[in-house]
Amino acid sequence: MKSVLKILMFLGPMAIIYLLLVWNTAPQKIHVYCEEGNDLYKVIQRLEYMDVVRYDSLDDLLDGIGKGESALILADNYPNERLNVPDNFFDLLKEKKNRFYIEFTDKLPGVKTQPKNKTPKYERAVVNSSFFGNQPDSLDILAINGLTYVPTQVSNAHIVAARVAGLDSAIYGVPKENNPLLFQLNNYDGLVSTTGLSNFIKGRYAPQVEWQGIWKWIFQFLLDDGTVIEKLDWNPKIQTTYARNEQLPSDYQKKSVEKGVEWFRNAKMLVPEKYNGILQNTHNEEIKTEFINWSDTISNGDGSNGVFECVFSRIDEKGNQPIGVVLRGDCTGEVAGAFAASGKLLGREENYEIANNLLEFYLKESSALKGEYGNPAHGAYGLVPWGISSYAWYKANYGDDNARLFLGAIITAAITGNTEQDDILMRMLLALHRTTGKNGFRGDRIDLPQLQENGWQHYYEGKVMNLSPHMEAYLWACFLWAYDKTGDPIFLERTKQAIKTTMEGYPNKWKWMNGLAQEKARILLPLAWLVRVENTDENRKMLYTALDGLLELQDDSGAIREELGSIEKGVFPPSKSNADYGLHEASLIAKNGDPVSDLLYTTNFALVGLHEAWYTLKDPRIKKSVDQLSEFLCRIQVKSPEHPELHGGWMRAFDFERFEHWGSNADAGWGAWAIESGWTQGWITTILSLRELDTSIWDLTKNSEINNHYDALKKEMLPTGKKQ
Repeated sequence: MKSVLKILMFLGPMAIIYLLLVWNTAPQKIHVYCEEGNDLYKVIQRLEYMDVVRYDSLDDLLDGIGKGESALILADNYPNERLNVPDNFFDLLKEKKNRFYIEFTDKLPGVKTQPKNKTPKYERAVVNSSFFGNQPDSLDILAINGLTYVPTQVSNAHIVAARVAGLDSAIYGVPKENNPLLFQLNNYDGLVSTTGLSNFIKGRYAPQVEWQGIWKWIFQFLLDDGTVIEKLDWNPKIQTTYARNEQLPSDYQKKSVEKGVEWFRNAKMLVPEKYNGILQNTHNEEIKTEFINWSDTISNGDGSNGVFECVFSRIDEKGNQPIGVVLRGDCTGEVAGAFAASGKLLGREENYEIANNLLEFYLKESSALKGEYGNPAHGAYGLVPWGISSYAWYKANYGDDNARLFLGAIITAAITGNTEQDDILMRMLLALHRTTGKNGFRGDRIDLPQLQENGWQHYYEGKVMNLSPHMEAYLWACFLWAYDKTGDPIFLERTKQAIKTTMEGYPNKWKWMNGLAQEKARILLPLAWLVRVENTDENRKMLYTALDGLLELQDDSGAIREELGSIEKGVFPPSKSNADYGLHEASLIAKNGDPVSDLLYTTNFALVGLHEAWYTLKDPRIKKSVDQLSEFLCRIQVKSPEHPELHGGWMRAFDFERFEHWGSNADAGWGAWAIESGWTQGWITTILSLRELDTSIWDLTKNSEINNHYDALKKEMLPTGKKQ
C-alpha cells in the first residue's frame, strides 16, 4: 500500500485524479444465471460499464460470486417451469451481502406462494410505487404479453398485476384485488419478480421507454455504488418500416403495397383446402373453433376457400399472435379489392385470379347465398350474411358490411374485367334498398328471424332514424353509385335526405361506436360521391364541413388522432371502471388528447374518404392531407421478419408520439394489436395502389355495366304497386 502511495505522489495531483476516475468508473461485475439466449443477458453483455459473468448452474454462480457483488437469477423456462433454487440459496446470498434480482422462482423465504401459476385474461401490469422515479411513474400501465405469475401476497409491491382501465395509466387507480409482480424481499437485498420480466424482447413487452426505465432502476438497485446506469437499448421484434423522420425512398408507396399484399400470404390468411373439414365450422351450428395458432406449415390458399378474418390481438410469451378463422363476407370483398388493385399496380395477374376466386367462393360456392338469403320468398333475399362460420354470424346482416363487400367487388370487376357476379351485386343493392326506410336509414343490423317475421316491406315502409355514419354511410355511397349507373332516382332521393339529416346533426347528435373520429371518417365517402352526382353548393358545403372536422384531428405526422364524443352517445366508449375492462368493444383511448390512431375504425376509412374527396374536389389542401396520411401509413407498416404473421401488416393501434404500436387493449373482439384482413389491410392496400395508379374508386368503376341486370331484378324485388 505504501508503494502505491509513493507512486501516486510521484505522478502528481492530475495523475491521481485520473487514476481515481478510472478506478471509480471501472466496469461493475454482475453475475448472471441464465442461458445465452436470454433477452436481458444479450442486452447487458454489450454494456461497457458492466462486467457480466454468466453461469449455467446455480452452484457455479454461488461459487463464483464475490462478497458484495450482484446477481441476476433468471427463469429461462418461463412460463412452463418455475425456477428451482436450493433451500439455502437466499441465505448464502445474504451471507455474502449480495444484491440480487430473481424471477419466477418456486420458493421464497418468508413468503407463501401458491402451487398453481396464474395466467390472467384481463390483468395488466401496473406500476405501484415510486421505485422507478417517474419513468415509469406510479399507476403507469405496462404490457407483459403472455403474462403468467406465481400468486402470492406481499405489501408494497413495485409492480402489480391488476384489472385496470386506461391507456397509459390506471385512471381509476389500482383495485384491491391485485397480485405482486415485483417487490423487495424482506430482510434481503433482493428484488423478486413473480413473472418472467427478462422475457421482454421475445414477449414484446411495451411500451419500450417504460421498460427501459424499469431495467435502469433495477440495475440502479443492484449496483448500489454510485454507478450511473445508462438507458438499456434493444431492437424490438415489432418495428415500424421507417422511422418518424427517416428519408423515404422514392418508391416507398409501391414497396408498401408489395409488403401489404404479401402479408395475406405470410399470415396464412388465404384459407387452405379442406378448411371446414379441419375446423368443422358450419353456418347452422355454434362456432367450434375461433382461432388457430399461426404456423409456417399451414399451406397458402388461392382464394378458392375464402379468407380468414384477422390476426387476433392476443400475444403470447413468445410474441406470437393467433389467426382468427371466421369467414366473413365483408372481409372477402375487401381483400378481393386489395388483390385486384395491387395486381394491376404490380403487374401480377395471379392476384387477379385470387381476387376473382374470393368472390366466386363467397357469393357462389359457399353456403352464404344457398339458404334464406337465396330464397326469393324470404325477406333476406339478396342480402349477404355477415359470416358463414356459425349461425350467430350467418343470421346477422349488417348493411355496412354488405356495402364494403360490394365496394371491394366492383373494384375487382373493374380491374379484372370479370362481371360474373354483377347480377348478384345488383340484387344486393336492391335488397339493401328495400330494407332501408323512408328516411334513408336502414339501422344497425337486421337478423334473419326478424326478416322472416316482418318481411322486407316492413323495413321499406319504416321510419327509422339512425344518425350513425359508421353503420349507414357506406350504404349511402353504394346507393349514390347505383344511381349513377342506373339513373333510377329511387337510389338518390332517400339517400340525399338521410345525408342531409345526418349533417344537420353534425357531429354532436351522432351516435358513435368506438369513437367519434371514426364517424367523421366514414361520412366523407358518401359526401364526396354526392358531389359527383349533384355538384351543388349545398353538397360541397356539407363535404367541406366534414373535411374540416376530420382534418382538425390530423397530426403533423399525418396521423389521425382518435376522438371521443359525449359519452351518452357512445355505443362502445372507453371502459367505465376497472371491472368493465375487456368486457365489450371499446375505444383505444381513455380521453381526448391521447395520441393514438385507430387503423381499424378510423384511419383506414379516413384514407378512403380523403382519397375520393381529393379526386372529387381537386383541392390542394386535401391532396396535402391524404399525402401526409399515406406517408404515415407507409412509415408505420409493421417490420418483423421474425413474425411473418405480422410483417407487412397494419395493426389497429399506433401511438404517434411514442411512434410505437400501442393503445388500450380493452376491446373484447379486436384489440390494439389486431390486424383485420378486410377493414384494415384490405382498404389500406387498395387505396395505396389506387394512389400509385392515379385513379379513384369512382373513376375506376365508371364503366360498370351492372345496370344490365337492373330492370329484371327491380321487377322481381320491387313489384309494381309498392311505394319506392
